[in-house]
Amino acid sequence: MPTAVNPAKPAGQSSAALLIVGGGIMGLWAAVHAERQGIDTLLIDAGRLGHGASGGVLGALMPYMPDRWDNKKQFQLESLVELEDDIAELALETGLSAGYRRSGRLIPLPKPHLRRIAEGHSRDADAHWREKGRQFHWNVIDEPGAGWIDPSSGESGFVHDTLAARVAPRGLIAVLSAFLQTARHVRIVEDVALLGLEPALGVARTDAGDIRFGHCIMSAGHSSFPLLGKLTGDLQKPLGQAVKGQAACLKADVDPDLPVIFRDGLYIVPHEGGHVAVGSTSENHFDAPLSTDGLLDALLDAVRIMVPALARADVVERWAGLRPKAIDRDPMVGCHPDHPSVIALTGGFKITFGLAHRLAAIAVGEISGQALFASTMPESFTLTSHIRVASRKA
Repeated sequence: MPTAVNPAKPAGQSSAALLIVGGGIMGLWAAVHAERQGIDTLLIDAGRLGHGASGGVLGALMPYMPDRWDNKKQFQLESLVELEDDIAELALETGLSAGYRRSGRLIPLPKPHLRRIAEGHSRDADAHWREKGRQFHWNVIDEPGAGWIDPSSGESGFVHDTLAARVAPRGLIAVLSAFLQTARHVRIVEDVALLGLEPALGVARTDAGDIRFGHCIMSAGHSSFPLLGKLTGDLQKPLGQAVKGQAACLKADVDPDLPVIFRDGLYIVPHEGGHVAVGSTSENHFDAPLSTDGLLDALLDAVRIMVPALARADVVERWAGLRPKAIDRDPMVGCHPDHPSVIALTGGFKITFGLAHRLAAIAVGEISGQALFASTMPESFTLTSHIRVASRKA
């Protein structure tokens, strides 16, 4: 994991035009945008950069289904396509690899009716999956090719989509952190936990002292929900919750160009270096948030049956973490309606890595006035929309 970069003076003596709370993927992207826009910024994290859900092993970048097209799906399409260029630019600047590859995705079709649905989605993709002069496809095929997924898993064929991609989560965190190591406007302090905000005073209370700020971006994953909730009156429900996910990394001699496999919530993701990530569970109730158990064992059993190349692959890491799921499931972004100096940037749940760069640009744009992409962001992504949902009486 990356260590602190550009260490700030003790938090009790700190101030900044922008305070970013949380050094996960969203907070780091926000810091990158702040640096590029010349905003005096302090980023704090309760642990080490990327120690939370962002520091997992999976890294699947999966598009929404191409049917019933709307502005949410269009926004994600644009984000997924531009992410390739954004990562390439950072890789060039830092000399590091984020392990990004548009490797596509295989989806087995075990029943005849699923093939008929998939053929309709193929036409939908031809109509909608177009961006930056590129056409992406949802191909329905009979055979998946030799040496990867077991052909018997798709009795009615397979989908091979060409839009899906993958990234190495820790590789991307390292690239973003390396960019910030030479930052002129961003300072980072690890192991500083936020205790509460007093927006009227422009003060953040932390376990290392007070920090004065002009604006504060709350990007601390699931920990953001109660902190934002304290600033909001008349809530009937919490703004979000933590959902546990378990995943694993296997060592296997497989081609990193192979497509991601997806079936019933299970992802099998080839990475560089002979590693394959598999996951993940979605657990709303759990006793041990950071430990793995039989639920992961069941996923591994399914993987070994579906992918013969992984039948004897060694497990080199078992991972568990807590992902932020906002009350209305969508990401949570934008100014607090009662405290406009506080800006939410959290709640991405399973789609964070594909949207974080663009959502962070929108959050930082609230401060700089550079309204990048704000007009295209779905209204359901806004903090105001989530507060409205959480305020409804049962």
